Amino acid sequence: MKCPIETGQAAEILLAYSSGEMDVEASAAFADHIRGCAACREQAEAQLAVWQVLDEWEAPPVTPDFDQRLYARIATEVSWWDRLWRPVFLRRAMPVAAAAAAVVAAVLMVRPPVASEPAVPRPAVVEAVSPDQAEQTLQDMETMREFSRIMRTEAAEPQM
Repeated sequence: MKCPIETGQAAEILLAYSSGEMDVEASAAFADHIRGCAACREQAEAQLAVWQVLDEWEAPPVTPDFDQRLYARIATEVSWWDRLWRPVFLRRAMPVAAAAAAVVAAVLMVRPPVASEPAVPRPAVVEAVSPDQAEQTLQDMETMREFSRIMRTEAAEPQM
């Protein structure tokens, strides 16, 4: 077996080996490898120690009133967004917004309407095009129409 550290697969192999998810043949091959490879043996022992500690750990028991205390805390807590913006918005931004709206309304009511100038039409510019170029453009347009017709027909047919 090639050294997993050299091949870059050390993490996956060590995790599979120490968690017991590795098949019997691969596990035996890796066990043979770690007898001769000090680096892999050291990492395997450390990983096995982690698994052993995790197996021994027990979560603390949940108190009988846990749900009641959790719901009470959720009901009384204010989100960080509300703590940050509500006082600022209500105390500072609201009066400023109201004053700005009043100024805009006053300006619009006092200012006389501005007469707009009629748009001056621009003369059309026509470019000279060769007959071959015009014919090719018309053929391209006809091809696109045909393509669109085919696509609409295919889209309308049921797919199986």
